[in-house]
Amino acid sequence: MNTIWKGYINASLILKITVALILGVIVGLLFGKEAAVLAPFGDLLIRLLKFVIVPLILFTLIVGVNQTRLANLGRMGGKVFLYYLLTSALAITVGISVASILDPGTGMTLDTNEEFEVPDNPGVTSVILNIVPENIITAFSNLNLLGIIFTAIAFGIAISALRSSKEHAELGESVYKVVNGLNEATLNIMKVIIQYVPIGIFAIVAEIVGNQGLNTLLELGNMIVVLYIALIVQIVFYIIFMILSKVNLKEFFTQARTPMITAFVTQSSSGTLPLTLDAAKNLKLSKSLYGFSLPLGATINMDGAAIRIAVSAAFAANIIGDPLSIADMLQVVLIGTLASVGTAGVPGAGIIMIATVFAQLGLPMEAVGLLTAIDVLVGMGATALNVTGDLVGTSVINKTEAERSNEESTTN
Repeated sequence: MNTIWKGYINASLILKITVALILGVIVGLLFGKEAAVLAPFGDLLIRLLKFVIVPLILFTLIVGVNQTRLANLGRMGGKVFLYYLLTSALAITVGISVASILDPGTGMTLDTNEEFEVPDNPGVTSVILNIVPENIITAFSNLNLLGIIFTAIAFGIAISALRSSKEHAELGESVYKVVNGLNEATLNIMKVIIQYVPIGIFAIVAEIVGNQGLNTLLELGNMIVVLYIALIVQIVFYIIFMILSKVNLKEFFTQARTPMITAFVTQSSSGTLPLTLDAAKNLKLSKSLYGFSLPLGATINMDGAAIRIAVSAAFAANIIGDPLSIADMLQVVLIGTLASVGTAGVPGAGIIMIATVFAQLGLPMEAVGLLTAIDVLVGMGATALNVTGDLVGTSVINKTEAERSNEESTTN
């Protein structure tokens, strides 16, 4: 038994995850809904990942702020926001283009008796206000990532100011050392959690396959295929961005595949965040950059969800026999980009975004209810792309910052 355990610990993580995926599919197909008995093991993985989210973001970002100048932090922040905005618009454009060529939903009929209650869209204003939490405890307990980021940056700047002052330099250095120590302790906890990831993935996959079966896949297969083709096209754009920025693709995907697969299985960008931060650390990206960009990306950067909006809109329009016009497509790009920010951090954000776009274009809300049948299947791919986009953006921006540092060094 001891030999088996040592073999498991020493095996590569990607091998363990691959085996877990295959076994999960097999068990799900063999046992069907009875595979739900494994659900607690999957729930435990989600809980463990969420358990370390707060300390990871808080300590990583505080340490990162203290490793760079505030001017650099502001410049990187501007690049991150611009990247997220542009890639969200690109993702919706990709989704619309692929859906226009492949016409998902053509020939299908809609059950107009089916009712679907659309969740409220909180709007951009609410999201902006949530950046500043009413109190720190609420931000942490509600897992308000924007609020946690704000808190970490505020305390990071305050500690940096203490370290720079003549009067409190020693005190500031002591506080920084404590935070840095807590950050390293959190990373050690992450190493243990990572060993459980394959077990949790096996349980989640078995439950999903057991519950979904093949019927749903066959009924709405055209919609699912079109969406995944669009996701692949977006990944091709990511690869082009990285090639142009001279990012090492092999090294990137070697580290990124674990959070990508975990996001695919768990359907949670924020839940996968500890693994995404770990991948950025292994890629040797700037801590001051990824400590900010990845938590923010997990909240507002939803390229996968953006593609989902576009394909869903085309799908609904084709069902009612009224394909999207050029003007409609432009509306989808504009409204979808804003909706992806306006629903940041909201449970069921994907459905809310789709419903928001449908309401603006006059598309039938019954189609939203139909799309919930494949919510899990499309959500898996969309979430994996969300996480990939965050890491790609961070890697690309990190390259531009490294080149800038080199130029400044040469000049000086």
